[in-house]
Amino acid sequence: QVQLVETGGGLVQPGGSLRVSCVLSGDTFDYYTIGWFRQAPGKEREGVSCIKSTDGSTYYSDTVKGRFTISRDNAKSTAYLQMNSLKPEDTAVYYCAAADEWLIDPDHLFREQEYDVWGQGTQVTVSS
Repeated sequence: QVQLVETGGGLVQPGGSLRVSCVLSGDTFDYYTIGWFRQAPGKEREGVSCIKSTDGSTYYSDTVKGRFTISRDNAKSTAYLQMNSLKPEDTAVYYCAAADEWLIDPDHLFREQEYDVWGQGTQVTVSS
């Protein structure tokens, strides 16, 4: 059974930084595109960033571009989301998700239905 576990959430002040991690178990990490999504209170879940396995290509939503950096370490079966210059509006539960690298629609990398496996989420709160 493929599972994802996120860690690293917490409380941070505006302008601060935080890194969340996502570990995959039960299958070969290289097979998957990894995406990060978030859901703020009262809002729909949105795609934040994703990273391909074959060539390491990265993608970002406009709201986080230039502030967040996604990366992956295939040897550790782990993906990371480094979040800098955090704003109160970044407060949300952050989820990582895995999609089959060969089946994901390249035109819809942030579409939730493309992802087969989801983590339980980790809370990130940006507040003074």
